[in-house]
Amino acid sequence: MSSLVVHFEIHASEPQRLIDFYSELLDWRFERYGDLEYWSIFTGEGAASMQGPGIGINGGLARREGPPPGPDAPVKGANIVVGVDDADAVVARALELGGSVVVPAADMEGLGRFATLLDPDGNLFGIMAEELAGDGAGERIEPAGADGAAEAADPMGATPEP
Repeated sequence: MSSLVVHFEIHASEPQRLIDFYSELLDWRFERYGDLEYWSIFTGEGAASMQGPGIGINGGLARREGPPPGPDAPVKGANIVVGVDDADAVVARALELGGSVVVPAADMEGLGRFATLLDPDGNLFGIMAEELAGDGAGERIEPAGADGAAEAADPMGATPEP
């Protein structure tokens, strides 16, 4: 078996709050899994399944066992990055829906426009759009050279190694 990601899971103190958030923000569909406090997340057409490969993955949402991470707590869990058409529009909509921005939208040369957000329950996730801001309005993150010049613009090391 290869090391491909085949599933992701989000933990929620208030599942319906996050179901509403991700449904509105990303058009994800949620389906309760039996009597469990667990919901399958369908991210859209083309997701990988047991029937074959795809261009994306589906996941699940589970009731959190314990309190959500505090504001200064280290990230507990994996970070997912979601492909979107317009990073700035998704950031704006996330704020309207009760999310917050951790790393503002920035153009990453050669990759796209990236932002890191928190959902209303404090879960970290990223968004990535192929299109750069294009008008020079957004911050640009250049790959770090030998002098580490891009480090100040990319303090969390969000720019992947070349």
